[in-house]
Amino acid sequence: MNNMKKTRALFLTAVASGTMLNPLNSSMISLALHSIQKDFHLSFTTVSWLISSFYLASAVAQPVTGKIGDLLGRKRTFLAGLLLVAISAIGAPLSSTFLMLIIMRLFQSIGSSAIYPSGMALIRDNIRERQASALAVLSIFASAMTALGPTVGGFLIVLGDWPAIFWVNFPFIVISFILGMYMFPSDSKKENTSLKEFLGKLDMPGIGLFAAGMVLLLWFLLSFKTKIHYASGIGGILLLGLFVWRELKIKAPFIDIRLFKAHPKLSWVYLQFIVLNIFFYCLFFGLPSYFQDGMGLSVRTSGLLMLFMSGVSIIISTITGKWVDKSGVRQPVLAFAFLSLAGAVLFTLFFVDAPYWRMGVILSLLGLSYGIGNVVLQAAMLEASPRTIIGTTSGLFQTCRYLGSILSSIVLGIVFGKEISGWHMEVLGMVLITISALSIIMSLRFAKSESDDKRSVLR
Repeated sequence: MNNMKKTRALFLTAVASGTMLNPLNSSMISLALHSIQKDFHLSFTTVSWLISSFYLASAVAQPVTGKIGDLLGRKRTFLAGLLLVAISAIGAPLSSTFLMLIIMRLFQSIGSSAIYPSGMALIRDNIRERQASALAVLSIFASAMTALGPTVGGFLIVLGDWPAIFWVNFPFIVISFILGMYMFPSDSKKENTSLKEFLGKLDMPGIGLFAAGMVLLLWFLLSFKTKIHYASGIGGILLLGLFVWRELKIKAPFIDIRLFKAHPKLSWVYLQFIVLNIFFYCLFFGLPSYFQDGMGLSVRTSGLLMLFMSGVSIIISTITGKWVDKSGVRQPVLAFAFLSLAGAVLFTLFFVDAPYWRMGVILSLLGLSYGIGNVVLQAAMLEASPRTIIGTTSGLFQTCRYLGSILSSIVLGIVFGKEISGWHMEVLGMVLITISALSIIMSLRFAKSESDDKRSVLR
């Protein structure tokens, strides 16, 4: 029994220390932009492409690398992703031009994106007992890195300037790679196929249409912060329309669109995950700005207040994993939706001008909702996904996260405008109430389908 627990712990450490690299590097960069801007003599708009390019590349690379893992093997893809991140950790600090730094940042994005869908598939294939508890470990690592990334980045920049935020990847890469080499079972031997046959299975034209369409659509959404690029939005919709048309016609599609009709619960999970991330990224991005610009608080005090939400979400993740393992996904899905509504109502009515303790209580309630929702939707996604394409479906799941985060920035841009006041936060609260009400409707629909499935099994 002790050996089984030890093996499980090492297996999860190998996966978690790799999957945490994407959220860590997406959040750490924010405090390094000023130093990079100064060293390369750039405008803030130009240097901010280090963030935008990471989001764009990750949103596209997650399902693509997931598909590659489904075809070539999850262990190979996971370890290859770690090597790409290692290349970026070496190359980025040595970059003599901003173009080279952007290329290294893309390596980092694509490599870290390959790790998550492969890691999810490895857990699905190799951890059969208490699977939701295993997913909770990944959620804890990801949540911790998202919350603590800016703080960690700040300390590293003080110690070693902006190159330090790339060097810090090495300990996690080494731990994940060594443990993965020994703990992950070897990929099953694939039939010898030519490069042409492999590319045919990979559906390169379909990937090209999907990638180009997603980049243009996400670029359009990102442009809401400055000058709206309507042409990119139209182009993105047209290319994604062509992508759907093509995928319905060919025998070996990159993403089988019929999947969403055959597995409606998976579609509901994706939609609900987008809504969850719109809701909470409005808070992750909006609250620090309000604390510092609206209330005049220091960065340190703002960070401590944010820990109420992130800290509770990390703690509840472990409990949620055990809850899902014991009772399934139906109850936790409903719980997170109703808790988000309760948190949004309290946020709207009692957050502005509240004493710190009351802010902490409201943020803790919201963190409770986020921690439950993050774990249970990952578990629901795995449960609803066909086993043979779990890498692809896991990658699309992460694409939904990026789409939700980008949509949240549009919401904040519309609500805040050029200033952030208590009144603006109350308006944001009303928006959050609307979003959480939508989440409840979706949760009730999901819970009904779950009950219908159980009745059909009993019959």
